[in-house]
Formats: sequence, structure tokens, C-alpha cells
Amino acid sequence: MTAQASPYVHTELSEGLQRIEFFHPSHNSLPGDLLKEIKEAIEQAGENPDVKLIELRSGGARTFCAGASFDELVAIDNEVRGKEFFMGFASVINAIRKCQKIVIGRIQGKAVGGGVGLASAVDYCVATKFASIRLSELAVGIGPFVIGPAVERKVGLSAFSHMSITPNTWQTAEWAKSKGLYTEIFESTESMDAYLDSFIKELLSMNPEAISLLKKVFWKGTENWDNLLESRAEMSGKLVLSKFSKDSISKFLNR
Repeated sequence: MTAQASPYVHTELSEGLQRIEFFHPSHNSLPGDLLKEIKEAIEQAGENPDVKLIELRSGGARTFCAGASFDELVAIDNEVRGKEFFMGFASVINAIRKCQKIVIGRIQGKAVGGGVGLASAVDYCVATKFASIRLSELAVGIGPFVIGPAVERKVGLSAFSHMSITPNTWQTAEWAKSKGLYTEIFESTESMDAYLDSFIKELLSMNPEAISLLKKVFWKGTENWDNLLESRAEMSGKLVLSKFSKDSISKFLNR
């Protein structure tokens, strides 16, 4: 798969592994249509008996995902549209949660906001040393409400709280690993991919029924997330209409 100038979601099935790759020329930020495509790709892979594992990745070199599309955020003009936009991230997180297949995250570069949410939602996540993270939402008047349950589940309340109230501070990939977000850190994309090739082959050789049951164990206690993430999307959808948020997003876009 190679990066292109226009946004895409590509899927590729090979020997039981379903790769799902997304790309957006604006640092892999995610507008609503791409979020919908990612959600549908995960759901379809989960239902396909030929798929044993799923790998979620993005195109490009040094940015995994810059989070929400600010162009769409600034255009939101009512609470219904606001909730609908933030439900995009909620739907992807819930698709990963409900999927019977293990989802592996390949994080080649920086993750911001919703990108941290995606990295937190996958079942097993590896990264390069360039994959620093930041929860930027509070800086634009919102807060990481929708992705919060996934991030807190992975790194704990203390680390989640720290990132949430320091929206302009980057945390290193090593910091993220120390908190449990990443399982392994690599010096380069090439070394990460070599590890993933070996790890995935080994995992594909194991009992898929046992892996599916393990997935249920991993996500025990999240059965209420359909309602929880919807309520969080409503919170964000209201806040994005505030003057503070509108002004902050506009300043960002005009930099």
C-alpha cells in the first residue's frame, strides 16, 4: 500500500490477516466519511470467516493520526451535527471493541487526540520512537470525552488525567510504553514491520477460537460503551458550538 494525494481507506486480505489502512493528506486527520469507512471495514473484517487477525495502520511516514478534521469541526452549526461528528470516533472504537478478531495497531508516527483514541482501542499496539502522543482537545475547548474511556482503560486514570489537562504537551513514545499504551517501541518503521511480520505469523498459527474468547476477556466491563460513548459524543457536540471552541479552532486553521 502506498500513500496517495487524496484520502482513502484501503483493505487488503492476505493469509488470514486483514490490513486496514487509512490516509488523509492533512496529517491523517479523520473527517466523518473516513471514520465511517474505517468502522465498516472493521465490521466487515470481523464477520469474514477468512479473516483471523486485523491490522490497523495509516499511510505516510511520521504521523499516525492527527485526530479530528478541524475543517469539519469548525463547520458544525448545531448539536445534532456535533453529536453526529463525534459519533464517528465512538463508532470506530465500538467496532474494535465488538469485533471478535484481535486488532493490532501499527503506529509509525505522532498520534494526537482521536489518534491516541484509536491507538488505545486496539488490542495490541506497537510503535516507532517517533510515535509521541498528545491529547489536544482541551486547547480547543472540547476535552477528550469520546476517546476517554479507551485511553483511560489502557493507560490508567492518572496518565489520562495528566494528558487531558496538558493539551499542549507532547509525551514521548517511551512514556506511552511505560503507561501501557504501546507494547513495543522500535527505532524505525522497518524494524517495527519486521517484528510485526514475525509476531503476526506466530499469532495466526494459534487457535482462532481461543483468541476470540480472549478478546471477550480483554474487553470485560465495557458492555455499556454504546450508551457511554454516545453520551460523551453529545457532550462534545455541545461544547464544539461554544464561542471559545469556535475561536480556538479558527485560530488553529488560520496559523
